[in-house]
Amino acid sequence: MVLDNLAGHLTPAFVLWLFEHGIIPLYTPLGASWLNMAESIQRIIERRALEGQHPQNPAEIIEWLEAATRGWNRQPTPFIWGGKRRPALPQSPTALRPRRLRRLYLPPDPAAQDRT
Repeated sequence: MVLDNLAGHLTPAFVLWLFEHGIIPLYTPLGASWLNMAESIQRIIERRALEGQHPQNPAEIIEWLEAATRGWNRQPTPFIWGGKRRPALPQSPTALRPRRLRRLYLPPDPAAQDRT
């Protein structure tokens, strides 16, 4: 089973349960959220089922999500990822330091300090 690195997917109890049921967990790499297609499809189904709606209880939400999924399954369309990445924001000098160094406390860069 392919999973993202959500904290609940990493608990010992959950991982043991998977193994007890013959399921081997495989995790998407950290920083690779675009590999998690479930979230993209989930957003589409939520939008189709719930946009403009005002559910009164959880059962209504479940019913609408299931109806949207059944409708999509009756007339399936291919999922084509056409997302556009946002331009990267300018990074601070600290953000440009190697990740392994950022985990340690690093004093401010003396060259960047105003000397009086």
